[in-house]
Amino acid sequence: MRDGGDDVRTAQDYELRSGYDEYDTEHGTGTGWLTFAAVLLCLAGIWNFIEGMLAVASSRVYTDNSVFVFGHLNTWGWIVLILGIIQALAALAILLGSEFARWFGIAAAGLNAIGQLLFVPVYPSWAITMFAVDVLIIYALAVYGRGRLRAV
Repeated sequence: MRDGGDDVRTAQDYELRSGYDEYDTEHGTGTGWLTFAAVLLCLAGIWNFIEGMLAVASSRVYTDNSVFVFGHLNTWGWIVLILGIIQALAALAILLGSEFARWFGIAAAGLNAIGQLLFVPVYPSWAITMFAVDVLIIYALAVYGRGRLRAV
């Protein structure tokens, strides 16, 4: 140890920052996550649209003896198809830069997450994968969306 003690730094010498409440708006921190969320939301919407079309058409992709929470395969096909359209619209709105789109995207991903959990009896591995994608979308929009988008 040195005699002067001037070289010793304490916790008061450092600025403590939280990663969740401060963003560097000049350098664009978080814009990559927003783009990532918009692209994933669009891909999920396209996948859901295709998945819904296959279910509505009673495709052989799904098993005949699936047990649904409610309704039939045709009903769930329409639900997933509509969720896909909603997700694609939300992705387009996020890419246009609207703050409302951020919340719309969070709601669309949340609804799809619930819908995918109810779709687990039909196609378990796909439904769980889509649920995980929805969680990533919600994270990206909730954490990194603030201050990055226009107010309108």
